[in-house]
Amino acid sequence: MSQGFFITGTDTEIGKTHSAVELIRLHQGQGRRVLAMKPVASGCDILPDGSWLNDDVARLTAATGQTDLDLMNPYRFLPPVSPHIAAREAGVEIDLARIREHYARLAAQADIVLVEGAGGWLAPLSDTLFMEDLARELALPVILVVGMRLGCINHALLTARAVADSGLRLAGWVANCAQPPQAAYAENLATLKRHIPAPLLLDIPYRPS
Repeated sequence: MSQGFFITGTDTEIGKTHSAVELIRLHQGQGRRVLAMKPVASGCDILPDGSWLNDDVARLTAATGQTDLDLMNPYRFLPPVSPHIAAREAGVEIDLARIREHYARLAAQADIVLVEGAGGWLAPLSDTLFMEDLARELALPVILVVGMRLGCINHALLTARAVADSGLRLAGWVANCAQPPQAAYAENLATLKRHIPAPLLLDIPYRPS
């Protein structure tokens, strides 16, 4: 039976996709068949054949070898704006049941499916739906990616509390240095380890590239 995880973050642009790729490689190194899903993505490049491709989706599929982009990324929007705005401008209603069906098809093919959200835990998908609702629809344990920068302790603990309030299990968290290491990095990491009620899965160093 496959296992799934929902990957969320303390904010946007804090390295969720980079962390997801590192987790994919970790599980692949343990001999597991890993697939990824990016249910909703906004901000795409237009390819020569006229199709749209989101950079996060490209990086995830490069790591897993997936070729069915419509299955792993059922909703993609061209402008790099919040998904609820992009969907409204496109006249599209994001259907959680459709995403759940796509997830089930992926889960049937894999040992582990990593589902990457967009933005943070309460990033909106519509006027009434949030990323939290998508995670609850899939009923998956959550992995929290913490962008290690000034202010991250507050953002991380608030998000961890919100995940707990949703009724979902926080399975673990990732410390990701998306920018040069903050002052007192070790002390901040230790504080997060004391107060986040889940294990640290990865501590990813800053890579200038």
